Amino acid sequence: MEVLLTFDVEVWCNGWESIETDFPDSFERYVFGHSRRDGYALPRTLDTLARHGLKGIFFVEPLFAARFGVEYLATIVRFIEDAGQEVQLHLHPEWADEARPPLLPGMAGKRQHLTAYSLAEQQTLIAHGLRLLREAGCKPPMAFRAGSFACNPDTFAAVRANGLRYDCSINPAMPESTPGDFVPAAAGYCGPFAADGLGCIPLSSFRDGFGRPRHAQIGACSTAELVQALDQTALHGWPCFVLLSHSFELMKPASSAPDTTVVRRFEQLCAHLAHQRSILPTGHFADNTLQLAARPRPLPAVSMHATTTRLFEQALRHLP
Repeated sequence: MEVLLTFDVEVWCNGWESIETDFPDSFERYVFGHSRRDGYALPRTLDTLARHGLKGIFFVEPLFAARFGVEYLATIVRFIEDAGQEVQLHLHPEWADEARPPLLPGMAGKRQHLTAYSLAEQQTLIAHGLRLLREAGCKPPMAFRAGSFACNPDTFAAVRANGLRYDCSINPAMPESTPGDFVPAAAGYCGPFAADGLGCIPLSSFRDGFGRPRHAQIGACSTAELVQALDQTALHGWPCFVLLSHSFELMKPASSAPDTTVVRRFEQLCAHLAHQRSILPTGHFADNTLQLAARPRPLPAVSMHATTTRLFEQALRHLP
């Protein structure tokens, strides 16, 4: 079973009213995360993958560069590709009206999700994202992920129209991710499938110790939950398992200080994948080894102990 370790790389300011003054510090935090101890954004993420010999896929959001310049985006692209990892396209259309000039004609105000845009508008925004990555020196992307996992059938049509081969926008645990009849019933919103020539790779999910669905995000699951979900998914014959993290997920909110709980989870997960690489190899889209099959398989379920460990860890993280 192939494991896709995916990371969303985004830059956010403290608010839209002061982005000109906020952007330099925000870029430093979201990309490098320098603290007194180390760099806990991309530097720590890339170093951890390298130490364990793992492949990572970095979905980079490029629309901010239409306001602040491609040189910032080029810094991110070089950092990731020089580490031997893969860059793919991520898109948060909140940046569309901040571009100079705006990326769509007649833009007035923000529309947060791609699903608030027409097919033609989605196609145009994706094309702008690809253009910015190209100008930043990025290798041609093959895959796309919508911001906030907000997608609809127009999203997939726009992705195909821009020549991309894979879409990773479906998150079965989020109401914004509602592609309707586009998803075959047999896929159960969980397994990879092919539709009209597009490979759709949903974010993986599992049932926690209380039987509730939960998506496989490193900052939102205990190590035991992720390891048990991975092992069960492989046992049930799934073709791949998709994990989610972010460039800033190893840091405490609104800070560059490390979140020791998430750092430990990430290290333990990478150690498990390295130890089990013959069964759970990590991959890039460029490897062309993904299997697309809609045959229904059991959704993995983790133990109560694994889930209560997460709840305990989360409670500790919120203590002063």
